[in-house]
Amino acid sequence: MSEQVAYLDSSAIVKRYIREEGSDVVKRLYLKAYAGEVTLSYSTWNIGEVLGAFDKAVRLGRVSSEAYSLVRRRFLLETRRMARLGILVLVPVRLRILRMCWGLIEKHHVYQADAIQIASAKHVNAYQFLTADEKLHSIAVKEGLNSVQL
Repeated sequence: MSEQVAYLDSSAIVKRYIREEGSDVVKRLYLKAYAGEVTLSYSTWNIGEVLGAFDKAVRLGRVSSEAYSLVRRRFLLETRRMARLGILVLVPVRLRILRMCWGLIEKHHVYQADAIQIASAKHVNAYQFLTADEKLHSIAVKEGLNSVQL
């Protein structure tokens, strides 16, 4: 496992499986992980959020039902494979993370889902935080994370 950990929020993970602005940046990061140059990380919370984003893409007509099945399967298999290879650190939602995020909720007036992202990135000592969410990016910077807005 690389000592450099890049944390991805759900909006960044989705870009790996559904082509949109910022997908190239995420693709390069995954290639670096497979090459052993970086370790990726995200919260177990993100798994449900990503599946929800895929489902929403179907409802909005951005992807077909067939494409949904493919990206869903690919995401779940790749998550499991990368975790087994040690190039993905899944951060469980534990009391320690929740305590940190409660302070972030009150400090920055954000939803718990967003606070979990920042708390999880801090927990793994991420050198980089990737998000497509402008507000989350701004808060991550205020919290001392090296945030990249996709």
